[in-house]
Amino acid sequence: MEGREIVCDAFAMLVVTTNDIPGWEIRKVCGEVMGLTVRSRNAFSQMGAGFKSLVGGELKGMTQNLINSRQEVMGRMLEEARSRGGNAVVAMRYDTSEMGDTWTEICAYGTAVVAVPITEDAKATARELGYGGV
Repeated sequence: MEGREIVCDAFAMLVVTTNDIPGWEIRKVCGEVMGLTVRSRNAFSQMGAGFKSLVGGELKGMTQNLINSRQEVMGRMLEEARSRGGNAVVAMRYDTSEMGDTWTEICAYGTAVVAVPITEDAKATARELGYGGV
């Protein structure tokens, strides 16, 4: 299972890229959820990236911007999942697209569900994440 713990206000929410969560029973599907941001590119960082691409290497400013953007859209997706009554997100994906010459859309999406741990390993994970009543 590929999963990650996302820490937010009330408790951490289990987010997986798979369609199910081994050891957990999905009791309710709350619907599709997503988080979205549109970022404009900084002309100066674009020039710097252009120069850096001539000699090779990581574009650290661009990498950090992408990390920040992914965290932002993930947080927005989790807020929506909670507002729909979900306690986990399955089938999570990221998507990006270019909008014109200077904008980039970044989206995180998945399916919000109510999942209940049924195995001892899943119950232990639920306790670690702060799920109540386990």
